[in-house]
Amino acid sequence: MNDIRFAFRKLRQTPAFTLIAILTLALGIGLNTAIFSLINDLFLKGLPFQEPERVLHILTKGKDRTDEFQMSAPRFMLYRDGQTIFSGFAAENQQAATVSGLGDPLSVPIFKATANYFDVLGVRPIMGRTFLPQEEEGADVAIITDRFWKARFAGSQDIIGKTIVLDGVAHTIVGVIAKMPVSWTGPNADVWTTKPMVIPGFSYEKMMRGSAFLRVIGRLKPGVTLDQAKAALGTLEDSYRSQFPERGDAQARNIIKTLPEDVTENLRPGFATLLTAVGFVLLIACSNVANLLLVRFSGRRREISLRLALGATRGSVLRLFVFESVLISLLAGILGAALAWQLVPLVPKLTANFLPIEQGSASALSVPVLLFTIGLSLVTGFAMGLYPALQSSRADIVDALKEGGRGTQGSVRQQRFRKILVGAQVALSVTLLAGASLLITSFVRLSQQDPGFNTDKLWIGVTVLSQAQHPDQASRARFAEQLQTALRATPGFEDLMLSSSFPLFGNPGATLYTRPEGNVPPVAERKGAPSNDIMPGWFRAAGIPLIAGRDFNEQDVMDHPNVIIISKAGAKTVFGDENPIGKTLLITNGSVPVEIVGVVGDVRSVQLNQANNMEFYRPFAQESWPFLKIVVRSPLPPETITYSIQTALRSIDPSLALIWPQPFSEIMAQALGQARLMMWLLGIFAGVALLLASIGIYGAVAYTVEQRTGEIGVRMALGAQTRDVLRLVVNQGMKPVLVGLAIGIAAAFALGRLIGSQLYQVSAHDPLLLGGATVLLMAIALMACLLPARRATNVDPITALRSE
Repeated sequence: MNDIRFAFRKLRQTPAFTLIAILTLALGIGLNTAIFSLINDLFLKGLPFQEPERVLHILTKGKDRTDEFQMSAPRFMLYRDGQTIFSGFAAENQQAATVSGLGDPLSVPIFKATANYFDVLGVRPIMGRTFLPQEEEGADVAIITDRFWKARFAGSQDIIGKTIVLDGVAHTIVGVIAKMPVSWTGPNADVWTTKPMVIPGFSYEKMMRGSAFLRVIGRLKPGVTLDQAKAALGTLEDSYRSQFPERGDAQARNIIKTLPEDVTENLRPGFATLLTAVGFVLLIACSNVANLLLVRFSGRRREISLRLALGATRGSVLRLFVFESVLISLLAGILGAALAWQLVPLVPKLTANFLPIEQGSASALSVPVLLFTIGLSLVTGFAMGLYPALQSSRADIVDALKEGGRGTQGSVRQQRFRKILVGAQVALSVTLLAGASLLITSFVRLSQQDPGFNTDKLWIGVTVLSQAQHPDQASRARFAEQLQTALRATPGFEDLMLSSSFPLFGNPGATLYTRPEGNVPPVAERKGAPSNDIMPGWFRAAGIPLIAGRDFNEQDVMDHPNVIIISKAGAKTVFGDENPIGKTLLITNGSVPVEIVGVVGDVRSVQLNQANNMEFYRPFAQESWPFLKIVVRSPLPPETITYSIQTALRSIDPSLALIWPQPFSEIMAQALGQARLMMWLLGIFAGVALLLASIGIYGAVAYTVEQRTGEIGVRMALGAQTRDVLRLVVNQGMKPVLVGLAIGIAAAFALGRLIGSQLYQVSAHDPLLLGGATVLLMAIALMACLLPARRATNVDPITALRSE
């Protein structure tokens, strides 16, 4: 305790040193705490299921495809009946439904699940029960979350047995469960029902052709390993392919992931990069403070010698100095935790809520995060103070006492160590700066990418047409025509687009296709492409150019020939230099013949960074789903547009509601979410690293100049010129910088491999960007060396010699 009190007293006696050291470390610890808080929320908290690592999500990937799909109904049935490795095998499909009878109609996502779905996840109800096996195919029952129960039923204790009306059908509430994690269900997931094989507007015959729509999970039996599961599912895959070669997914292969892996897979590369980068920042901060401590402890050689002469052990001296460095790091940890507490809530805003974190739940002050901060502070303080303390406690008692109160020079070993610290700071900084420049350039190019349609002043929303009121394509087409007429008459609406999907807003359906001539491949071997069902006038309103042929018109209805419009890239892919107008394609699992009547410009419909080789557009009257996307181009405020569309919907069908109404700018922001997060955070880390490295280089050179004041005075007394002194100081200051730059460039190439998958139209080894980062850091380092070097030239030789 005496040592701790003494350490506090010494820190109070040098407020400038203490403040600089604490602020430097607080930046490093605060940024590390912020990133760890996000990693804790995303990766370490775990899913609130029973042993989630024992639950597998089984997806499929088509032949020659890079994207992954859910599982088809016939494939699920064969796997469920033939598997022996799972204690439970379940599925669900996500749709949207309109809730009525609880105030204004409300559109919500719903999940149609097999009866054993919650048992496989290991979710137990708060009230009531889960589904019974006999309810899977025919009963209208529902399970809701406690959030929905409290918001819509005021937490009524007699909730079990009450009804909830979904798309006009009354469902009996049989259970209440805890809110599910956003990373697994997405936001606003509150309602589960049965009948997973029923999709509005999708016939049983179509479903059994192999369309993928079921999210399938299985809980491994005790003792069954992941490798055994993959082998068993591979056997089932072969069995499905041999029994049903005509199915659309016959050639698809299994993709198997544990639940924890599944919900964070896309985020892992980005956060691995961020964790590496923020670790670099902490290392730079630690090396800076270690350099300061080495200087500080070296200046106390007389104090150390007096202690040793009076009987103190080397261990007690060592302990005294390590306590001092640990106290600095603990105080920095408190300040760093406060900094992280302010930073973490800002991250979801930077990503336009791209991260799968419950809004408002991210906190840097949870118990695991506080323990991490305390542990990091202790380890940091011990690590950065140990070497300076060891070096300083090796003082020669006689020499140190002879020096009296004069300044002392560090040993050759200490000087070498300071140069190593400077070189390490430069290496880490240039690596971070290079990575940040790559990601910033990538983000700029991605944000400038033309999506192929006009996004200016767009608003988008969705409505779900009930199966009871709109059971077939003809009734859905009539509704769309009525809504289109009503909305076109609305003041302030410049353009209107009605369709089953919209670019970048959810994944469009994938349609198989082939040419009917020559060797027609089996359905399972055909390529797939995004498909959109649209109303006439959609291309003009979206700003997509018609390159050849014609647009859809009022004649393209059910009892007329099936027609299709394809993208420019699709025309080139399938027909080369041939004119595609008038030619026929076979599309869907049913090999429906369609005539190509038009070619339009290419659109980035799935992802902003992904071009499609083919894109289909079909008339809404010939092919449609109950999920209608409403897109309006208008300068009016979003709230005004939402109100006008809700009014128009209810004037046609009072049971309909809007879901996810928002400006399209929010969709574009989410498309850039991960790229923006990486750009901002790595840019901030690189800026902090650059600042700390500059301070470190300046401090090291300035201290060297101070140590060599007498030598410089002698040189100048013997005739050395200003430029000679400048050259001497700058040369010695820049040597570790140049070594660090060389190491940093090599490390930047290694970092390029880490972030290569996150770059868009930028090479991970772009010589211009890497060279620019190197030149910038070299220029800053040169300035940091010149300032103390310039001061060295002002040394008065007489004063310097007298001090000796």
